[in-house]
Amino acid sequence: MTTQTQPINKPKKPIWKRWWMILIYVFVGFVIVGSVVGGEEDDATAENEVTQEPSTTEDETKKDESSEPTEEPTEEDIPREYESALSSAERYSAMMNMSKAGIYDQLTSEYGDQFTAEAAQYAVDNMEADWDANALESAKTYQDTMDMSPAAIHDQLTSEYGEQFTQEQADYAIANLP
Repeated sequence: MTTQTQPINKPKKPIWKRWWMILIYVFVGFVIVGSVVGGEEDDATAENEVTQEPSTTEDETKKDESSEPTEEPTEEDIPREYESALSSAERYSAMMNMSKAGIYDQLTSEYGDQFTAEAAQYAVDNMEADWDANALESAKTYQDTMDMSPAAIHDQLTSEYGEQFTQEQADYAIANLP
């Protein structure tokens, strides 16, 4: 007599009780909690930055009026956003040879760095760059990689949809092309 052992059929767990589905639930839960908590911190930080204004008393106002004009703010007085914008602006100038207007647009673009207009303006006003050299390097790139004529390069350098260099910077670049 042979005995056959029949496999024991365990009832399948519903999909929502399986280990991998529980892992997905936990992950999604963390994502939701992180986005809710993270969003509140960003909003709170932004509100604190906007609402913090220095208060002055009458005595301080009188002192300020009677004293000589102060020099530019020290590094401690410059907001972190302005410092970051300045750093990005200098990187764009050094690595991509961008114009002043092009850098400003990149810093404020919703598809770029998304800095405030004030931070971007501070950056382009306080950065050290040789705009003529940037225009010349951009012109060389157009000449070498796209075989453009000097007139076409000049148009590209000054176009509001192109590099946005000034007429003088573009003239310098064209005059100094090899």
